[in-house]
Amino acid sequence: MRLLADQAFSRAAGAPLVGGNGVRLLRDARENYPAWLDAIASAKRHVHFESYIIHEDDTGRQFADALVGKAQDGVHVRLVYDWIGGFGNASRRFWNRLRAGGVEVRCYNPPRLDSPFGWLSRDHRKMLSVDAQVGFVSGLCVGRMWEGIPEKQLEPWRDTGIEVRGPAVADIEQAFAQVWAMIGDPIPQNELTSRDALAQAGETDLRIVANVPATAGMLRLDQLIAALARKRLWLTDAYYVGMAAHVQALRAAANDGVDVRLLVPGATDIPALRLLSRAGYRALLEAGMRVFEWNGTMLHAKTAVADGHWARVGSTNLNILSWLGNCELDVVIEDETFARQMEEMYLQDLTNATEIVLDTKLKVCAPGKTRRLRPVLTSGGGSAGRAAAGAARIGHVVGAAFTDRRVLAPVEARLMTSAGALLLLLAAFLAIFPSVLVFPLLLVFVWLGVTLLWRSCQLHREGRRQRAAGKKARPPMPCQATSAPSKKARD
Repeated sequence: MRLLADQAFSRAAGAPLVGGNGVRLLRDARENYPAWLDAIASAKRHVHFESYIIHEDDTGRQFADALVGKAQDGVHVRLVYDWIGGFGNASRRFWNRLRAGGVEVRCYNPPRLDSPFGWLSRDHRKMLSVDAQVGFVSGLCVGRMWEGIPEKQLEPWRDTGIEVRGPAVADIEQAFAQVWAMIGDPIPQNELTSRDALAQAGETDLRIVANVPATAGMLRLDQLIAALARKRLWLTDAYYVGMAAHVQALRAAANDGVDVRLLVPGATDIPALRLLSRAGYRALLEAGMRVFEWNGTMLHAKTAVADGHWARVGSTNLNILSWLGNCELDVVIEDETFARQMEEMYLQDLTNATEIVLDTKLKVCAPGKTRRLRPVLTSGGGSAGRAAAGAARIGHVVGAAFTDRRVLAPVEARLMTSAGALLLLLAAFLAIFPSVLVFPLLLVFVWLGVTLLWRSCQLHREGRRQRAAGKKARPPMPCQATSAPSKKARD
């Protein structure tokens, strides 16, 4: 059974099981950031750093100083940040200072005129690797909110990361090289270390699941784990918006007697979208799942642990954008010792959480008195993803209302009421001011038309270049006789 499961996991995630690794569970910024900075300080050959957001604050400047310092020591430092993640969080001067200090900085997927919808794909990964000796994968971006802001009485954000040593570090570096090549010249192969060249550092088996847009490897693996879990499946997620296929897998597990739990934020960096996330609880609770909301500032971790053997730590949220639209990176560990640590940490987290239940009228509620949550930062680690996830949730509900393909829960009536009222108001506004709709559509159609023609011209030019290159490379044909051969030749 274990061999079949290993084969299924490898095929679903597109990631082989790698043995001989040492792993260390890192909780929150107080354990992650010092470990990252120590690894950067020890670098002798290269540093590869990929982060969805690096804030231009005291924490961000501390990391910038560390990276510039190693670059000036002759270490090859490469850094990837996401354009949307960096928008409004770090200035051009911040990035230019890194470049001037010798750091090779690349921005993932900035808007381009020839790609109207390209901005929808984001690099949501959070990883660091140093000299192919140590790698870190986590849910943490770089910013002061992860460390806490005492003067504003804001506690540190709750998050989880992992340190990896051993052969799997090569896979972490290959994942970085994959994104690096997507946005510029690739890393030379002689600078990348193969898995076989790295010494074993422990006895832990794990997979490095490196998702890119439209691959859905982590979604397939999450569904497999939900299908194979026999005793318990405990999930933590920062921006949960249930996708029908995954929700069905969780409900089926809960109906089969598996202890399925979901821990999500009670307060979020976009408070207005909290109700949208809560709209998905009812389907889980009715199946027997247990849902908890974190009582602290912001819960930003993305983890899972199943049956005391399998665990996941990384950047993938349980929503369609992470599964299908983003570059994500997760470590999937198959080790009982590590899974026990994850379960102990999960139970500790539940001591600072409120369980959500269905009351006698089958309404979603928190038992006891309503608690007051401290305010949170409104600029943080996943604002764009949270907003898009909320929009996706509205889309699911409205789509279900139109198609009648699934049973809608009463708790979703509020979403449909809001969406219906908004559509009617929009229709009335456009009836009075039709030009408001016409001119934007005109611009969009012109943009799309010019883009398609530009891409077509590029493809035609490429085709001509290939045909010209093919003609030059074609060997000359042997000359054919145009007259009858001589008698001597015939003989």
